[in-house]
Formats: sequence, structure tokens, C-alpha cells
Amino acid sequence: MTEPLQETYLVSSDYSPIEGMMRFSHEAMATTFELLIVHEDECYARQAVMAAFNEVDRLEGMLSRFLESSDVTRINGLPANQALRLGLDTFECLKIAERVYSETNGAFDIMIGNLLKCWRNEDGTPRKPSPEEIDLARLHTGMNLVQLNEGEHTIELSNGGVQIDLGGIGKGFAVDRVAELLRDWSVDIALISGGYSSVLALDAPPGKKGWPLTLTNPAGGKERDPILQKDRKMGAQILARPFLQKAALSGSGVQKGGHIIDPRTCRPVEGRLAAWSSAPNAATTDALSTAFMIMGLDEIEQYCKLHPDTLAMVILDSGSGVARPCGEAVPPSNLIQGQDGLATPCVPPASLWRGRPGLASRRHPAGGKNKGKMPSPRKQGQDALATIEILRFGMWESILK
Repeated sequence: MTEPLQETYLVSSDYSPIEGMMRFSHEAMATTFELLIVHEDECYARQAVMAAFNEVDRLEGMLSRFLESSDVTRINGLPANQALRLGLDTFECLKIAERVYSETNGAFDIMIGNLLKCWRNEDGTPRKPSPEEIDLARLHTGMNLVQLNEGEHTIELSNGGVQIDLGGIGKGFAVDRVAELLRDWSVDIALISGGYSSVLALDAPPGKKGWPLTLTNPAGGKERDPILQKDRKMGAQILARPFLQKAALSGSGVQKGGHIIDPRTCRPVEGRLAAWSSAPNAATTDALSTAFMIMGLDEIEQYCKLHPDTLAMVILDSGSGVARPCGEAVPPSNLIQGQDGLATPCVPPASLWRGRPGLASRRHPAGGKNKGKMPSPRKQGQDALATIEILRFGMWESILK
């Protein structure tokens, strides 16, 4: 779905304590799909897995913008005001994208392809476009340019030359399809992952409260493998250990030197390191993790209030100089594992203070001669990753217990 750049580990499974579990993996959509299954018949489970991975390959053939025969490539070459009939799966994926676009006030936008080209070189490295380039890309950005005809399963564009990119939703959509297929095969105890950023849990393993997962700070260290981080006692990079069942969880983050573009301003987002979302299905969750990297904190809070089955967690870069909400910063080197499964700083309970409903953060005093003092703004500016702030929205306690 996107260029095969180095992936950031944001969500990973911790499957070591699960007895009788089978693990299967498959390369597709420029990532690794993985299925963790508990089933009494291994031969039957393997047949179901083969069917599931065939389904992922089929969907990639329809949704990838890098395949000449895909529906997305056909859309990207479509002239204005001309209807194009799509496959049912492509049409459904676009309908989900349209819904999330509306619900997030345009923060999630699959019509961002031309805008991404402005801010990236061909090898994926960042570049700074001219104002004229941005203005031209703006004319071809926005789901308002798309008309979807549900009766005919067709798409029509009001402007030609658009570039649809399903990289923020396609893997989640494929994960949902795999889940449906496994249910049809009566394989009900499973965890499905699309790369290292999106997972969907079906029923929990026997005797477990859910599938154990690990959420990792993408900017916390050079080592990207969470298992190695744990083995090397680098627990500071592990932000939470949730347990998931009958729900999806997804994360988005910024790699070193990279950036995420806000389709509403046509400029890079500042002050965000990573965002996670949890919702009933993987396609929505995948899209929301991208949107939560862009939306204002008030917008995220309001979204979670309107959608009680949605959770959000955001890491702010407190050293970036970008204005932050009330609450104070958390140095990642002082995070430890809390009783509720969320990483918390080593500070007395009295130092916890809440800004507004749904937002919580902690302060940790600096050590040594600066003990009891927060780092100065100048020091924070010198090391933009030295201090972070973790904000949660929604009932995270439901999956952290």
C-alpha cells in the first residue's frame, strides 16, 4: 500500500505465555501479516490460514496504488466527471474512508497523494515544496472531490489528476476481511496483525482476559524491536501492555527525519510523536490512528465522547516548542510499568494532576543538582525527544486491567 520503508514498531503481540498457540506469517502490502491461532485441529487451522492469506493477496491486487491493474490505479488515472465501476471490496473501503473523513473533519483523507508527493522526494525523504506546489496539490486534495454511487458501485471525481492513497486504511481493511473469513471457518480464537501497527483480536485464548499486546514509544531508542528492548531491560520504551479481545488497536508514528502531513493545512504536523486508537474494527482503527496524529486534542476528546467504543492515546513532544494542554511532561527514561498496565513515572501520587476530562499526564523531577526542577525550555529545545507527554482519551482501563 505504501513504499517499503522501514516500519516503526508501535503495536506488537506478546504471545510467549499462550499455550497451544500456532503462529503463521505472510508477506503482503509491503509488510508482514501475522496470525496467532488457538485451535484443536492444526491441519484445519492451516487450511483456514491459507485461505486468509490468499484473501490478503486478492485485496492487495485491488487496493494497491503500485499495481497497474488495481482499482486504485484506475481511479488515479480517471478523468473528471467520468464514472468508474469498482469492485465491491474497493467500494466498501472507500465508503469507510469517506465516513472517517467526515467524522474527523478531514483529518483523515485518502485523497492526499499529490500533497504527499510535494513533501517527499522519490526515495521517501522529506523535501520542502514551493507555495505554488502546495496550492496546486490543494486543488486535488479532499474527499469532497469524490462522489460514490452506492447503487452502481461507481466513483466519479470532480477534478482529474487526483492521487488516492489507501496506505492509512488498506491494511486494516484487509485485517477485517481476514477476521470475517476466520469466523466463517469457525476459527474464533485468533489475533490478526497487519504489520507492526495494527492488530485485531477475536476471542481471547482459554484462561486469558485477552490477547497480550505491547505499545512501544517509536522515538524512545535506536532499538526498534520491543522484544529486544524488554530483554535489554529498556522498559522505558514500553508505554502500555493492554489485553485485547473482540476489538482492534492501531498506532501511527513519526520516524526520525519524517513527518505526517495535515491535509487540512497542507503542512507537516508538529509536536506529535505517536498516536494509538482502539475501536471495534481494524479499518476504522487504522484510519483513526492517523487522524489522531493530526487532530487537535479537543477534537480527539470530543470524538471519543461521541464514540464511546473508541480509545485514543497520544504522545506529545514537549521539547518541540509547540504549545501543550494543561498537564506536565514525562521524561521517557523514568517510565516504569504501572499496576494498571500503563507505563507511569516514578513520582509520588500527589504529582499527578489532571487538566481536563479525559486528559492525564505526570511530571517527573530532574535528578542530580536539578532534583525537584523541570528541565528548562532551552534544554528541552536542545533535545526534542528528551521529554514527552502521554495523554489518554476514553476508558483505557477496560483493556489495561
